[in-house]
Amino acid sequence: MEKSLDTSGREEGGDTVPQRDRVVTEEEWLKKWQLRNIGFHNEQGHLLLKKYLDIFLKGRSGLKIFFPLCGKAVEMKWLADMGHHIVGVEISETAVKEFFTDQNLSYSEETVPEIPGAKLMKNTSGNISLYCCSVYDLTSSVAGKFDAIWDRGSLVAINPCDRERYANLMLSLMNKGCCYLLVTVSYDPSKHTGPPFYVPESEVKKLFGESIQVKFLISTKMNWTDPNRSFHLLTMDSNSSYQDLLPI
Repeated sequence: MEKSLDTSGREEGGDTVPQRDRVVTEEEWLKKWQLRNIGFHNEQGHLLLKKYLDIFLKGRSGLKIFFPLCGKAVEMKWLADMGHHIVGVEISETAVKEFFTDQNLSYSEETVPEIPGAKLMKNTSGNISLYCCSVYDLTSSVAGKFDAIWDRGSLVAINPCDRERYANLMLSLMNKGCCYLLVTVSYDPSKHTGPPFYVPESEVKKLFGESIQVKFLISTKMNWTDPNRSFHLLTMDSNSSYQDLLPI
């Protein structure tokens, strides 16, 4: 059977097999924040979002933008300052509180009746709302739907066995006309256990492509010190005929 190639020329086929059964628990993610093992956090904001901001926003103002597995991403404040409403979800309460502290934002804290044990933290102006809970608990009945989704390190962080569940959730959160900007990482998965996990373009299309248009934008080395790794940026747009999938 002939193997296809991803955009960087890497053979796909069985490339993801070494990582297929890899599972990272919530406790492990929480421990990363506790031990400050957060090399995935970018203090300067992601260069690809800045470069492709026009494609992401599509000339629209006052958007409701979703940050899955948001951590304390500085891009949330950046986009909120442009007049957009930001909603994020993050399992680590430490990360959420550090975001508001780092950005010098006062915030309130409340429970989420629909999600036992979850917390919702909002800044005083109310344009940044961060849920502290599992991403899978944040359904459209809780948070509504979104005009744009910035997925810089979420799909590549979730366990490979959960990708279909995750994709269905993201699709159910997309308003008509929603732009989903996705960053993936390309490397040899036999040499790195992940996360971030290797998610080839063909798998992205398999997960999302039947419901929305998936388009490859760019491959770049950016700040990788490893010459064998690169970032890929893809955009996904829901069209006017998009219909919700079955409830998660």
